Amino acid sequence: MAFLEDLRAAQEGIFSLGFWALQVYRLGHLRYRFQSRLVRWPLGALHLVLAKLAEMLCGVTIGVSARIGRRLVIEHSGAIVVHGHSVIGDDCVIRQGVTIGNRRMDRPLEAPCIGHRVNIGAGAKILGAVRVGDDADIGANAVVIADVPAGALAVGVPARIILRSKESKNHEPS
Repeated sequence: MAFLEDLRAAQEGIFSLGFWALQVYRLGHLRYRFQSRLVRWPLGALHLVLAKLAEMLCGVTIGVSARIGRRLVIEHSGAIVVHGHSVIGDDCVIRQGVTIGNRRMDRPLEAPCIGHRVNIGAGAKILGAVRVGDDADIGANAVVIADVPAGALAVGVPARIILRSKESKNHEPS
């Protein structure tokens, strides 16, 4: 089911490298549904090989233990890293050069939690145990190191938060 939803959401369809990188993640994450080592180990080994291929061919690294919602769109693949403890909601868009990861070496398990319908611009970095609310936009090359409220826009280095009303967001040009 997730395969078909992801395929419908992918802009380039079956030819989208981001789509295939996401499917490799979903295959690896599937092993967590099984208790038997006879199932988990072969799936883990297959995922390891496919994840390295996705990293080399698609330029996308997604930690297998990340929690990714439905219909994630990786619009342009290349130099994308998603931390294994990250959470990404439904209907999000990620573009090339995005890093969703930890901020400090002494806190390696702290990772972002991204809400639903979040639009992440090219080159953006979302670092540390930050929360990005639903319907937020992260501008290109923004470095997010603080929470972003729902519906807000984050731009700059470090990111400035621009609060927007629901009416202004609905009337912005696409």
